Amino acid sequence: MYRTLIVDDIAVFRETFKKALSERFPSMIIDEAVNAKEAHEKVKLLRPELIFMDIRMPDESGIELTAEIKSNYPEIKIIILTDYDLPEYREAAEQAGADDFIPKGAIKISEIEKLLQRHMVT
Repeated sequence: MYRTLIVDDIAVFRETFKKALSERFPSMIIDEAVNAKEAHEKVKLLRPELIFMDIRMPDESGIELTAEIKSNYPEIKIIILTDYDLPEYREAAEQAGADDFIPKGAIKISEIEKLLQRHMVT
């Protein structure tokens, strides 16, 4: 189905989110990156169609990383997932080229399915 990358420095979140996605979308190929450096490497190697991106990571902001990825791979859909649902983050994510912005506390797999239908070409 889709090659997907989850970029988040919190292992528990990545594992839980990956499990939920795998159960709902069994044909989705899902990989993980713990920081921006690893995300850059995996984007080049795997060419995911979809990235779920955290904003706050230890080595680089997810917003900066989104802008870098979008400048090189504009076809990749990037959905920002964050604990920081602030207007300035939403605006920065939009300016960086993010395709969507979801507060982590509001994530529902049914909503992810709607996002996939909206953002992905089937």
